[in-house]
Amino acid sequence: MSMPDAMPLPGVEEELKQPKEIEDAEKYSFMATVTKAPKKQIQFADDMQEFTKFPTKTGRRSLSRSISQSSTDSYSSAASYTDSSDDEVSPREKQQTNSKGSSNFCVKNIKQAEFGRREIEIAEQDMSALISLRKRAQGEKPLAGAKIVGCTHITAQTAVLIETLCALGAQCRWSACNIYSTQNEVAAALAEAGVAVFAWKGESEDDFWWCIDRCVNMDGWQANMILDDGGDLTHWVYKKYPNVFKKIRGIVEESVTGVHRLYQLSKAGKLCVPAMNVNDSVTKQKFDNLYCCRESILDGLKRTTDVMFGGKQVVVCGYGEVGKGCCAALKALGAIVYITEIDPICALQACMDGFRVVKLNEVIRQVDVVITCTGNKNVVTREHLDRMKNSCIVCNMGHSNTEIDVTSLRTPELTWERVRSQVDHVIWPDGKRVVLLAEGRLLNLSCSTVPTFVLSITATTQALALIELYNAPEGRYKQDVYLLPKKMDEYVASLHLPSFDAHLTELTDDQAKYLGLNKNGPFKPNYYRY
Repeated sequence: MSMPDAMPLPGVEEELKQPKEIEDAEKYSFMATVTKAPKKQIQFADDMQEFTKFPTKTGRRSLSRSISQSSTDSYSSAASYTDSSDDEVSPREKQQTNSKGSSNFCVKNIKQAEFGRREIEIAEQDMSALISLRKRAQGEKPLAGAKIVGCTHITAQTAVLIETLCALGAQCRWSACNIYSTQNEVAAALAEAGVAVFAWKGESEDDFWWCIDRCVNMDGWQANMILDDGGDLTHWVYKKYPNVFKKIRGIVEESVTGVHRLYQLSKAGKLCVPAMNVNDSVTKQKFDNLYCCRESILDGLKRTTDVMFGGKQVVVCGYGEVGKGCCAALKALGAIVYITEIDPICALQACMDGFRVVKLNEVIRQVDVVITCTGNKNVVTREHLDRMKNSCIVCNMGHSNTEIDVTSLRTPELTWERVRSQVDHVIWPDGKRVVLLAEGRLLNLSCSTVPTFVLSITATTQALALIELYNAPEGRYKQDVYLLPKKMDEYVASLHLPSFDAHLTELTDDQAKYLGLNKNGPFKPNYYRY
């Protein structure tokens, strides 16, 4: 059984409180660190649907097929370019060492390090802002003494972040937050460079938790910072090693799922360290969630299904930033897009953008594609799956695999057929097939890649958040969840403007006085919604 990307925590169900936003960001350590460089370097349906009959073939691969085996299949459409045919032995059973003689890692194949290094170098070319931050701050080593344990997607882009943290003085141990998104060659390159990385594409549930445990539990090494994506690492530490939090200075979390967990802990009085909510920063919401998904949704769908979208009927569950990005891309290619929403404000936005807001039950028989991006659980149930038309494509663009009830499909009367990497046909007794992508996990990072430039924005924000929490004097942050200051968002944005040869207009003294602003920002109040 594949591991759930998100494990719900027991506890509080009441309304979550609003996060606190840091005020007067100029005095904080992260701004002091990154702004010391010379200014010249940066300018600031039919109910009687007839199904095409596909008789079940004798000897077809069934549900009993090893998930761990099929999970490691890889084709050109997958996020990792590694072909699993060269070695089916579990990495946990191998004895591997890098060129320096270290075996403090567990990856698919350390021999792929050279190829992974080229992948990282390509990513660096489109992450100039993060590289600029690395060059500015590495002289002072603002993370000297930091021992960061991380659980994120392990791709060429996150490798640039990890190596930036190391260049700023940190020691890092890393695992993957998704069993399908790891690029094996990149993990090998990190291991060769001396990073203690424990991850490979196609991990089992047991492998997933084993890798996290290896990162946290090491004799003579104890983390004092956490960088998480989804909250599984934070959950594991709370569950297995609560004493670790005695030395943890802070948590940086970037996903909707992980932030929700932090608020649950805070509301229950169980959050014992400060936490930074990167997910709700403007640069993450508007760029990673919106613009990244606007491009990567099509990439993931086309690599896995070769589908043509013109005239297709698509229902997108959720019209938050991720949903908005998906819908814009689908609409541009001529798809007929429906929206489901629980929030009247988001629903009204969808209507004003030209989409029809419906209940899923109203269109489930007629749509060709179902995409979830709510961050919730059981959005698409077995009842919905039973009513879908033949060849309906079902996928998830949220971090967690809880949105589609995949567990309900693992029953004796249904046959699973793996047709290509991360693409399963789930076949009903009457021959109907539903095309399930990535077993309900995050589509874009499981089945394709995401734009490097957008990830540079998020990675830069994460790096600055770690610098701030690590260097903050005692008492600045309490045991609560904080939003990053708007000044930090503006700084991250300004670092990326040179890539477009963009030139900001500067306020005159009179204009700044009229608006009541500092000429150097922040330029919007905390309540402003971009």
